[in-house]
Amino acid sequence: MSWIIALSILSALIFFHELGHYAAARFFGVYVEVFSIGFGKKLVSFSWLGTRWQISAIPLGGYVKMKGQDDLDPSAVSSDNDSYNSKKPWQRVIILLAGPLANFLLAWFLFYAIALGGPKALSPVIGMVSLNSPANLAGLHKDDRVLSINGERITQWNELSESIKTSTGTLTLQIQREKSLLFVTLSPRISETQNMFKEKIYQRMVGIAPSGATHTLHLSFVEGLRYATTETIDASLMIFQSVQKLITGVVPAKELGGVVSIVQITADATQYGWMSLFFFAALISVNLGVLNLLPIPALDGGHIVFNLYEMVRRKAPSEAVITQLTIGGWVILLGLMSLGLYNDITRLIQ
Repeated sequence: MSWIIALSILSALIFFHELGHYAAARFFGVYVEVFSIGFGKKLVSFSWLGTRWQISAIPLGGYVKMKGQDDLDPSAVSSDNDSYNSKKPWQRVIILLAGPLANFLLAWFLFYAIALGGPKALSPVIGMVSLNSPANLAGLHKDDRVLSINGERITQWNELSESIKTSTGTLTLQIQREKSLLFVTLSPRISETQNMFKEKIYQRMVGIAPSGATHTLHLSFVEGLRYATTETIDASLMIFQSVQKLITGVVPAKELGGVVSIVQITADATQYGWMSLFFFAALISVNLGVLNLLPIPALDGGHIVFNLYEMVRRKAPSEAVITQLTIGGWVILLGLMSLGLYNDITRLIQ
């Protein structure tokens, strides 16, 4: 049952992406011939507003087929007023951007729903103190709760961590230890550690780790807006960085996941309630938005590059160039999908 829910959620995220393209295309008067969730053989379809809406057999994406625009046949152009090709380059760019933007907007709403539901946050409670560390030498103990740093109130572990990393001098921590309030002064040291991509980095640290205790955030309307915006931006930056690290080889290719991993993670998230499910759905939605902006001709980002070229040079790239680059883009895209699927199967076997 959880896998059915996961596939339904993935299809819904794809639907919103394509709905963004569809809405922008219709706004600029482009005739949309087909709106499909999935590729391959048509399973179910109906006609509405002049468009054939369908569900296809292979649930690995979707597409909106606009008049005069076909990724599989770049030469299929039309000069009619209601065709994609007849629109100005900046209008086509907006149509192309509308899909990823729909994913970012959907992720924002999912994060906002989480904010309204009271998300969990890691509490600033110390779980471990390293021997001979600044925290140990200053007298910090396990189960100490950090209330403030240099007079700034601390309510979450990430605030504590950020304050230490960005500090420039001595820190004064207000500590709650059982029923007592204490003030502890210490100086962070620059130490070697690893970031989320397992790269060696150096940053200011005091030698403490969280206890794992959590608390519920009760956010106001404005705080909820801020939470949703921050989470959406942070998730987008994380995925952009992940793509960059994958391209540069920092993240090994074996870490790349495919649709099986996406469905499996989403299915696992259903076991932990709606908030966990919304969180992973938001991450996947942001992922779809970011990946579709990559400058690969088979994706929205590649078509955006073509249109930006036309805006700058005042002429479109030649049909031969577009065809060759589009074929190359599909080779890259299918190669990445195959690698992701191979990694998924390998993990399942292991």
